[in-house]
Amino acid sequence: MRFLLSLVSHVISAAAALLIANWILPQVTLRVSGFVVAVVVFAVAQSVLGPFIFNLARQYASAVLGGIGLVSTLVALWVATLFPDGLTITGLGWVLAPLVVWIATALGGWILMGLVFKRTLQKHDQGKKGAS
Repeated sequence: MRFLLSLVSHVISAAAALLIANWILPQVTLRVSGFVVAVVVFAVAQSVLGPFIFNLARQYASAVLGGIGLVSTLVALWVATLFPDGLTITGLGWVLAPLVVWIATALGGWILMGLVFKRTLQKHDQGKKGAS
């Protein structure tokens, strides 16, 4: 249950973050026709690349560990732009979009998991205890 809610939280946060970046940054274009693909590709890329980039940085460049979230967001955005008719980032957007998306996904994940899904998890855990 916790994994499923975490996955849902991550996808919803990714969708919201990409929409926010599209809304406030003129260099970021998110097309309706490729929205779902862009969100899924970004979310999967960020989930897979985050730990990989963290381990590389920990091994070879420990001084940059604090910025790993931004780096993995940048790489995940780049991967998402490789799929046609979804996400396009140009110019200064490559500097600003990772920051905006990173902040939005972090806040979205915190809000969804910490506030919204917390009650669901508590009810689920209580149901398990009552059944045993």
